[in-house]
Amino acid sequence: MIIRLAQEKDISGILVILNEALINTTAVYSYKPATYEEQLQWFNHKIEESYPVFVAQVDDQIVGYASYGSFRSRPAYKYTIESSVYVDQKYRNKGYGKELLLTIIEDAQNKGYATMIAGIDSSNGASIALHIACGFTHVGTIIKAGYKFARWLDLSFYQRELNGPLNPTED
Repeated sequence: MIIRLAQEKDISGILVILNEALINTTAVYSYKPATYEEQLQWFNHKIEESYPVFVAQVDDQIVGYASYGSFRSRPAYKYTIESSVYVDQKYRNKGYGKELLLTIIEDAQNKGYATMIAGIDSSNGASIALHIACGFTHVGTIIKAGYKFARWLDLSFYQRELNGPLNPTED
C-alpha cells in the first residue's frame, strides 16, 4: 500500500468509495449518490483552501482516502479541523483506515493545528474504535442529528488534541 496526496485522476476512485458508503451506510448523512462533478468541486475546494486529500493505493486501485477541512467558518476556529476517512468496503479491517488517519493527523500536526474533530455515527463501532486507537476521545453526542434508512441517527463527536501553533494569533 502507498499513501500519497490525491490527484485529479483519483476522483473516480474516491467517488466509488464515497458513494458506496453513502448508499449503504450511515457514515455519510446524505441520501443521493455524489456525481463526478460534485466530487471534483469538493477536491478543488480542498486544494484552494490548502487542505490535503490523501489516498491509499494498492497496485493501481484507490482503496481509501482521507482529508480534513475547516470545522467552523469563523476565524477563531482556524486551529480546529474536522477529519474524514473512508475505506473501500473490500479493504476494511486491514489497517488502511488507520494509516490514512495517522497520515492526516501527522499532516495537521506539522501545519500547526490544535484540535482535530471527527463526527461519527454513533452506531459505527469500527470507526469509533479506530479513532480511539489513534488517540481521540469522545466529547459528546447529538441525539437525532440525522434521519436515514427510516431511523434517527445520533452523531458522536470525537476529538484529538494536536500540538497547535507555537505562537497562535487572532489575525
